Order: sequence, then structure tokens, then C-alpha cells
Amino acid sequence: MSDDRSCDVAIVGGGLVGLSLALALAGAGLEVIVIDRETPANTAADAADGRSSAIAWGSQRVLAALGIWDALGPHAAAIDDIRVSDGTSRLFLHYDHADVADHPLGYIVENRHTRRALQAAAATRPRLRWLAPMGVAAIADGPAARRLVLADGSQIAARLVVGCDGKRSFVRDAAGISAFTHRYGQSGIVATLRHELPHANIAHERFLPAGPFAMLPLPDAAGAHRSSIVWTEREALIPHLMALDDDAFAAEAGRRFGPWLGALMPEGRRFAYPLEIVHAASYVAPRLALAGDAAHAIHPIAGQGFNLGLRDVAALAECVVDAARVGLDIGAPDVLARYAGWRRVDTMSLLAVTDALNRLFSNDIPALRLARDIGLATVDRIAPLKRLLMRHAMGVVGDLPRLVRGEPL
Repeated sequence: MSDDRSCDVAIVGGGLVGLSLALALAGAGLEVIVIDRETPANTAADAADGRSSAIAWGSQRVLAALGIWDALGPHAAAIDDIRVSDGTSRLFLHYDHADVADHPLGYIVENRHTRRALQAAAATRPRLRWLAPMGVAAIADGPAARRLVLADGSQIAARLVVGCDGKRSFVRDAAGISAFTHRYGQSGIVATLRHELPHANIAHERFLPAGPFAMLPLPDAAGAHRSSIVWTEREALIPHLMALDDDAFAAEAGRRFGPWLGALMPEGRRFAYPLEIVHAASYVAPRLALAGDAAHAIHPIAGQGFNLGLRDVAALAECVVDAARVGLDIGAPDVLARYAGWRRVDTMSLLAVTDALNRLFSNDIPALRLARDIGLATVDRIAPLKRLLMRHAMGVVGDLPRLVRGEPL
């Protein structure tokens, strides 16, 4: 193994979660190699990813600790209020940040800006090596290290391998970890809309029979008010909706959202992504861990996908760094068991909640619709419960890693 490139941690996947983990570990003094099959310039291009991510307050503290929030700030729109409604009902649930804190509930940032900030930071870390574009052909077991065989025939020896390579994870499959998968029969249409009236930093989520329609605030640009939409629709309608011209698309979006922001007009490309649950049977194997979508992918109904991944980052980084600082094996079973146990409860509860919400609201049964509306209105009037739900949305409830608490590793 003396001829191999070696490192403490090899991370397969250079997306948002993979690079966040790499920055955390390299910043704490570990030798990290990121292997990514995509070309960085291509993944950071405007046309690569039209999605925006909700960044909860706890996740913002993670990104600040990684040193990239200053670069993201100009591209972030604060979420001061969240309004949840069931179709056209006059009853709704209103979260006001002033009820729980003197700061926003979170932020909305377009993924392209987050990816660029992570890539720029990764280029400055002396303990972080980034191989891209490069694939992994095989992963072999070893008593003291895992051996990764790369697509060019070269090899890397790593004391710990982390799969951050998405829902169709090669690392997960190579480790023999099975995954539960469920397709919803829905897709999420993602686009940026300009609108006539300012959004006032309010995030809207309207539950409709086909699925939720979210209008998420973005920073104004060139004098235009802007929001990102996540429009959940039945898969059979997606080709038709994606083929509409801008005026017709805006009219369909307006029918679902309502007149609250005035006239709408699409800005840039539209994207559509099939929606599904993916949940790994285990988050760890010998000298191997999974994080982000490789471990779990959830419905976007609560906007918590990236936040869940960042909590993986914070927890795994803390477990690994704590072990390294006292001279323990960072790939030892007890280190990885601590990570897996820490993350499973949070992930399972969020999977259950998002799946139940989607099933509960994605129908138009009158009796059930009435019960939902009364439920939303009731929660809106129970201040202690509403404050607890807001703190959950902010990502500041439970056994939090140091990075989420705003503390250094």
C-alpha cells in the first residue's frame, strides 16, 4: 500500500453534502480526498441545477462554521414568516420568526450559489485533495483501510470512506447495503418566478390535491421581485406543464398559488425531478459511512432535504474528529455506531412526518379536507405547540452536534 495515495477520509461525491463534509474534516486537520465523477465547472453552471434549498437556522450555523456563509449571504433571502394553507381555505398556519427569535427562521439560497461557494472554499484547503472528474470502479475491504480503485486504474487507501454520491449511491451498493425505495407518482417542478409585488420574506406552502405548491423568497435582482417555486404535480401531467410557453406556465402557476404576489412570469429554465423516498437499511459498514441522499432522500414537502444532509455532516464530523483527537481509529465500529445511532432517530422521524403529510394532504376528500383545515387553525392558536414546531423547522431541537449549536469542532 506504500505506492497508493492515502488519506484519513475518502469522500465519494462532490455535491453539497460531500464538499461540506470535506471542509469540516479538512478544517479539523484530517487528510481528505474527494472523488467526484462530475466536472466542477459543469455542476456549478446556471443550467446544471435549478433548485433552491431552504437553509434552516441551525444549518446556517454549520455553513458559517465552514467559512462559506459570507459568500452566500448576498444570495440568501431570509425566511421571516411561513404560511401554510390547505388549498383555498381561509384557515391557515402562520409561523412568525418574532415569536421564537430575533433572527430569521432560515434562508432560501439557490443551489448554484451554494455549490460555487463550497467549491471556492475547497480550493483553498491544503489538506483537501479533489479528484474530478473521476469515477470509482471498486471498493475493497481491508483491516486498517479501505482501498478505492478509481476509473483510471489508480488506487486510494482511506481509513474511512464516506458515500455522499446521491440516491443511486455506488458506495452504498458496493458495501452491500440495501435501501427501501418508494416512488410517489409525483414530480417536483422547480423554477424561478418574477412577481409584481414584494414577497416580504414570507415562504408560502399551499397543499393541493396533486401535492404541495411552495413559493419561496429569493433576493430581488435587476429591480425584479423573485421567488423559487417547488410545484408538486402528478407525473402524468409533467410533460404537458414543462412544454407550456412562459405565459401559459405562469397562468397555471397563478391558478395554484393565487393572486397574492400579483402577476407572475418565469425567469430562466424549468426543471422537473421525480419524487421518492430512499432510505438505507444501515448508514454504516466496516470503515464506511453514508451521508445525505446516499443514506436518505425524503419528499420536499417540508424543505428539509439539505438540512438533513448538513446534520449528517455535523454529526459525522464530530464523531470522526473526536476520535482522531484522542488517537483512536476513526473508522472503528464504535465511532461509526455513534454516528449511525445519532442520525437514525432524526431521519426516521422526518421521513415519517413528510410521508404522512404528503399522503394526508394530497387528496380532495371533503371530510378529510375539513379536518385538515380545523387542525391547521387549531395548531395556529396553541402558542407553545406552534413555537416547538417552529424550532423544529429551524433545526434547533434535539441532540444537536456542535456545528449546529454554533460551536467549533
